[in-house]
Amino acid sequence: MDSFHYTFAALRGIQACREYYIAMCPLKLLPKLFEFDSQTLPPELRAQRVLNRARIPAITRYIVEHPGDYVFSAITASIDGQVEFTPQEENGIQRNIGQLTVPLSARFIVNDGQHRRAAIEEALRERPELGDETIAVVFFLDAGLRRSQQIFADLNTHAVRASASIGILYDFRSPLARVARCVANEAPAFKGMTEMERSSIANRSLKLFTLSGIYYATGAFLRKKADDAISPQEEQVAIKYWTALCDVIPEWNERVTHSTSSLELRRDYIHFHSVTLHALGMVGADLIATYPRSWQQHLGQLRSLDWRRTNPMWEGRAMVGGQLSKARAQIVRTASAIKQVLGLPLSPEETRLEQLSVEPIAMSEDDLLEHER
Repeated sequence: MDSFHYTFAALRGIQACREYYIAMCPLKLLPKLFEFDSQTLPPELRAQRVLNRARIPAITRYIVEHPGDYVFSAITASIDGQVEFTPQEENGIQRNIGQLTVPLSARFIVNDGQHRRAAIEEALRERPELGDETIAVVFFLDAGLRRSQQIFADLNTHAVRASASIGILYDFRSPLARVARCVANEAPAFKGMTEMERSSIANRSLKLFTLSGIYYATGAFLRKKADDAISPQEEQVAIKYWTALCDVIPEWNERVTHSTSSLELRRDYIHFHSVTLHALGMVGADLIATYPRSWQQHLGQLRSLDWRRTNPMWEGRAMVGGQLSKARAQIVRTASAIKQVLGLPLSPEETRLEQLSVEPIAMSEDDLLEHER
């Protein structure tokens, strides 16, 4: 078999005193070239993590639905076999440009990019015309299992996933990302007060909200996912809703008038945090569905709500043990509390979680005084 071989146009480089190569590989060759370690082997005998099949459909859809502008970073692989690099010239810059010859008997192991490779294989079944397009592959010479495992560890140790906020900021495909950006730029409480790059806010920051928090809250309000179509009318309703909240949440209006510092507001109130923002999105969806014509009038009942962290009503909801929690159950329980203030019926999920909750719904100090009268 060594008399038969693959030939790639390639660039040669040096890392850690070892040669490596960068080649352009046709997509249709990926399933033939790159193997997966046996999924039944124990981890100490593999050079990769177990393939997570649940991740593949989303990547496949990305390729199939965007054949004109999909983009992938390079796959990294190890070659277990004798390779030969033939440079175009012996000297000068051309000495590192040439052809990489790999015997057909060589074994290729993917060190990074196994889910991309699997998704490309699936996408080619639907769009075989993509087979002649290429993806960059970084080839290392395999020096055994230990070296392959170390390559995997090194590639993943320092990898840092981009924050959700900056991903939303730069996403021009998702209708929901577009609407979230519009809401952040137009709703008075959010305008100029949204952290666009990070998904958390530093203590010294002047910002109050994160773009990712607005994104998930607006998705809950519109009951939309990332790729769902959103009409101009729906977008305007979203902006109108978050703008209306600025009129009924005193602290949001305070920040607009710059009368209180951001640090103090985030320290003292729960509605500047994503758990409550998400809950307000859920509440808004039910409010408008229940009162499509008079929802703004009903929203005014939130003026009397005490949003301070010290209010016992938030414990077991937005707060757990005195700390904010973004768990799904806490978001739903927070929404339930707000809905009860607005007199909205609870969903089956909300009812079930209310029955499990040991914390009663507490009223604000103003409501307690009114109740006593």
